[in-house]
Amino acid sequence: MRKLDHYWYSNNWVSTLLRPLSWCFRGIVTIRRWLYKKSLFESIKLPVPVIIVGNISVGGTGKTPLVIALVALLKKHGYHPGVITRGYGGDKQAKPALVTSESDPYTVSDEAVLLAQRTRSPVVASPNRIASSEMLLAQGCDIIISDDGLQHYRLQRDVEIVVIDATRGFGNSYCLPAGPLREPQGRLNSVDLVVMNGDESERNDGFMMQMHSHPPIKLINGEENSVDDFAGSKVHAVAAVGNPQRFFDYLKSLGMTVIEHEFPDHHRYVTSEIEFDDSYPIFMTEKDAVKCRKLVDSEKYHYIVIDAELDARFEPSIINLLAKTKTV
Repeated sequence: MRKLDHYWYSNNWVSTLLRPLSWCFRGIVTIRRWLYKKSLFESIKLPVPVIIVGNISVGGTGKTPLVIALVALLKKHGYHPGVITRGYGGDKQAKPALVTSESDPYTVSDEAVLLAQRTRSPVVASPNRIASSEMLLAQGCDIIISDDGLQHYRLQRDVEIVVIDATRGFGNSYCLPAGPLREPQGRLNSVDLVVMNGDESERNDGFMMQMHSHPPIKLINGEENSVDDFAGSKVHAVAAVGNPQRFFDYLKSLGMTVIEHEFPDHHRYVTSEIEFDDSYPIFMTEKDAVKCRKLVDSEKYHYIVIDAELDARFEPSIINLLAKTKTV
């Protein structure tokens, strides 16, 4: 992914060469969406509201932290939410799998287990989002949140939320494969809410979302450490997420000297990949910790829990949108 970032987030001869393919891709996704909009392709309407949290670009933008925050917000307002996720990185599921905090992350995916741990709400993993939603209905859920799936038009939705990495933006603004976009930027004009993840943004029409971290937690026993204990220290940083550089830069902002170890998103670790011939502390994301907990037996390993703090205007906006779905 990082190799592609070089071409996607700049104008260069590779992206120029791929533009004809990009125009074809853009045409296909536009026609496909139009066919669903005109009911020429079948789509399914559920008896409860459906919220899609997605993006129009490839790579990590902060969808999962937003889903976790959204579940807590909806519970506060009396809803009983459930989450569906495709299960990227997990084994292909013939049937939807109900996920718990003890589920195997390599079977149902690391993100699914993380969502189950953090939300304490029903989570179902499967590429079949319709069947997953039906399983959540059987669990008594009265609202469905889809982690990703903006382009999965077979499932009708009541609210669409797009998350944008405010720092990286849309790169060279081309669709795949010349650029990072799954759909053209004009798609943003049709969504209900745009959430900007980060401090820097050229857009002023979205809701801001800031990430706040908890103190480092030891992977082996769950004990917390003070961030100050690691200021000025050299550390290893392990990340297999959509945008690992964000995690590396965060650790650097805390005063750490970071030795970066980047892996593909949803990577399946083996112990040798996270063992190093020195005594430096080892840091990883919460999503990586889900997969590495059974691989380590040392107090050197720590992970960082991140919470999303949403713009104060977001809560009334989403609740008002849901209120309108009850009157339709």
